[in-house]
Amino acid sequence: LMKKLPKDQGGGWGVELNSDTLPKVLINRHYYTEVKSSAIKKEDKEYLSGQMTAAKWLVKTLDQRANTILKVAAEIVRRQDAFFIYGVEYLKPMVLREIAEAIEMHESTVSRVTNNKYIGTPRGVFELRYFFTRGLASADEGGAEHSAHAVKSRIKKFIDDEDPKKILSDDKLVKLLKESGIDVARRTVAKYREAMKIPSSVQRRREKRNQI
Repeated sequence: LMKKLPKDQGGGWGVELNSDTLPKVLINRHYYTEVKSSAIKKEDKEYLSGQMTAAKWLVKTLDQRANTILKVAAEIVRRQDAFFIYGVEYLKPMVLREIAEAIEMHESTVSRVTNNKYIGTPRGVFELRYFFTRGLASADEGGAEHSAHAVKSRIKKFIDDEDPKKILSDDKLVKLLKESGIDVARRTVAKYREAMKIPSSVQRRREKRNQI
């Protein structure tokens, strides 16, 4: 879960785990002591000691896993600050390796803890994997990159705002994107449009003609 922190706490975003969703392992030490004290055979005492050791290891492992999830989520939130403030068009390209290096963990560990994990934000609930996307080249001199989600958002907005009498072709969308600083190929625009279940310009023209 993330929330906006007040000024007296430094501002920015606060991230915390939802304890209700975390697996819990409780060790009843009183019961363990009672059972072990009544054990007579050596193998029984060793068995009980082994079970206690395994239980402690499991508790420690779950705690480490929770801390890793929190570290990863906090770093994602820090890097994607503009997204949470301004929206999807400001989502930055980001890969697992960047987060792994920032928190000094192996990339496979980050991959594992972000799989099927979700974060509640002021903009809705997102899977942590949502924030990982490779960049697309920028058409401006700054060389900034744009995430695939941000480009899809731009395409959808262009189409949502299109004049029913001037339906935008994929080529026209490529031109509009380039004018806004995003340099992508026509096939990429078509792929993203189809992924969003948006019909082609021919189909949209036919549909909107029937609505008139």
